[in-house]
Amino acid sequence: MDRLEIENKAKEYIRQEQNDFFREEVEKLLGDGDFKELEDRFYTDLSFGTGGLRGVIGGGYNRMNSFTVRRATQGLANYVKKSTGEGKAVIAYDSRNYSDLFAMEAALVLCANGIKVYLFSSLRPTPELSFALRELGATTGIVVTASHNPAEYNGYKVYWSDGGQIVPPHDKGIIDEVRKVSGSIPAISEEEARQKGLLVSIDKEIDDKFINMIKGYSFNPELWKSHGNRIKVVFTPLHGAGTMLIERVLQEMGVSVITVPQQREPDGDFPTVEYPNPEVASAMKMALDLARKVGADLVMGTDPDADRIGIAVPSGNDYILINGNQLGSLLADYVLSAITEQGNLPPKPVLVKTIVTTELQRLIAESYGVSAVDVLTGFKYIAEKIREYEDTGESYIFGGEESYGFLVETEARDKDAVSSAFLAVEMALFNIAGGRSVLDHLNELYRKHGYFQEILISKYFKGISGLEIMSTLMENLRKDHPRTLGGIQVTVVRDYRDGTTKNISSGNTEKDIPLPSSNVLQFLLEDGSIMTARPSGTEPKIKFYASCREKAGMELSQAKLSVGEKIEGIRKDLNSLVENI
Repeated sequence: MDRLEIENKAKEYIRQEQNDFFREEVEKLLGDGDFKELEDRFYTDLSFGTGGLRGVIGGGYNRMNSFTVRRATQGLANYVKKSTGEGKAVIAYDSRNYSDLFAMEAALVLCANGIKVYLFSSLRPTPELSFALRELGATTGIVVTASHNPAEYNGYKVYWSDGGQIVPPHDKGIIDEVRKVSGSIPAISEEEARQKGLLVSIDKEIDDKFINMIKGYSFNPELWKSHGNRIKVVFTPLHGAGTMLIERVLQEMGVSVITVPQQREPDGDFPTVEYPNPEVASAMKMALDLARKVGADLVMGTDPDADRIGIAVPSGNDYILINGNQLGSLLADYVLSAITEQGNLPPKPVLVKTIVTTELQRLIAESYGVSAVDVLTGFKYIAEKIREYEDTGESYIFGGEESYGFLVETEARDKDAVSSAFLAVEMALFNIAGGRSVLDHLNELYRKHGYFQEILISKYFKGISGLEIMSTLMENLRKDHPRTLGGIQVTVVRDYRDGTTKNISSGNTEKDIPLPSSNVLQFLLEDGSIMTARPSGTEPKIKFYASCREKAGMELSQAKLSVGEKIEGIRKDLNSLVENI
């Protein structure tokens, strides 16, 4: 795209953008002749993908701003009206910069289309939006958030009436409608929308029901009564939406919660962290420092929209971070053991996990007579299974992703850091009551089922050439896959794009993967280890997941040493693969 085309697109955007800040930002770039920056903002449109929008905040078609939000919302409105008539919508937003503005912009476009909107009066966790959507019988929902991305990002996630993020056929239908939007986009004023009863604020009435629902998922209420005041929890919302509801639900159960004061208040600049993500160890530093000072029994952190949770637990004289695979395994084991002990295991029970989540969870589930089902990465696929089980008679028990997202309830249909925080504390209380630590519990699982260790390596490919580099790398892996990883033989290659499994020794390929097509490659090694390559759907990067194991029976310290060596060997080979493209 040459300079004239870029400049014409910029001028076209200026004519359409009604927000002064974003319009003036592009006007200044044009005045300064900053072609490089203009090119990045206009060489493509910010794509409305299968989950919605996500991008860097700023003026331009390839940015998150008022115009791109309005255009996406008009497409959504067109789809809702075609599907259901007038419809109803619920909108929530987190603490990111401009989240409240984008939420109101979306609401007023929907109202202008005759769609009634329930808008939260202040920031709320993403899972509460999912809950509210079902509670209010709405057709669709929007959360303005970029989840755990850096501060310069914002985004826009779309939900359907079942409470889950959009899946086929709705995702394609909405995308098609968004692409058709052109010209002026109708909107009405907030005052007019409220006068007509099209815009309604919600807050406490949904909060109360949401909190009461979560309390109903206590598997042992007596633990809270007998031991709740014995546990001290340090919590950080990382400047996000988790503060109010997590503090509330735990305090109402009698637990002492100490929130990191520097990170308690919402702030879209996330001034105390580089990444507002509990997966990143540095984001938990302040919480760990406070935990050491007050002698906490459990440390918890949530991301800006409070759908992901990370924890740390005491280990000797310090604390150790528990990763998402480990926490998911602990929670799954606690839930299944409680239900089984109480004789409440329902017919056809199922645990749902993603294809990159540790196989330890499958072994845990099967030890209780529970099926474990794999889905593609993305919590919308877990939500889709919950909806499916309503028709098939199977019983959803628990689900989760390695990326710190878990769900025990079915009233909400997205990962929920609020209910997960509640469940994590109850799991810790269970261990305290039994005279053991959370780490003791985890090591018992390893002794019983074998030791597992996982790593995630993310490789970024930014700029105009980034997509091409990512595509080339994935195709190279398909055409000439590695024969070994970390010195361990590759025995099977699964291609989720084609739905095929190739047996290396026999050369046979079968189309046997019953999942939607996805650009994911998975390599199974002869010792049971797994490596997965998956381009991110929200950032310009490829994620490489490696999971290594030793079977039960090996002394735990030796198993950890052996698996650690395997992990490092695979890490070295993956780095070489990327460097050589």
